[in-house]
Amino acid sequence: MAGGGSAIRGSRVGAGPMGEAERGDAAPRVWISYWCAAGHETRPSFADDAGTQAPENWDCPRCGLPAGQDRANPPAAPKNEPYKTHLAYVKERRSDAEGAELLEEALTALRQRRGR
Repeated sequence: MAGGGSAIRGSRVGAGPMGEAERGDAAPRVWISYWCAAGHETRPSFADDAGTQAPENWDCPRCGLPAGQDRANPPAAPKNEPYKTHLAYVKERRSDAEGAELLEEALTALRQRRGR
């Protein structure tokens, strides 16, 4: 065959259209609306089983904010805390007086080791 090729090129044995008859029946679904603080509605589907519960919150695919099932009261956007250094965390736990006392203890211990 010149330039054409085989009619089954790119196929494999057993390949064919997959339909409901081959995959089985689809599980019953339920669609639940979630709203974010920006007013976006998201409607993911879940299996409609008696023992399955949909999550309370869902991430909005448009803006990334958390979304809830109550349209009037969507979840608040998470607060982004600025990055803190190790020193900032230490300063939260210790007062300046405590820091000075610890520094003096460390310097005294260092001086004693050098004096040996």
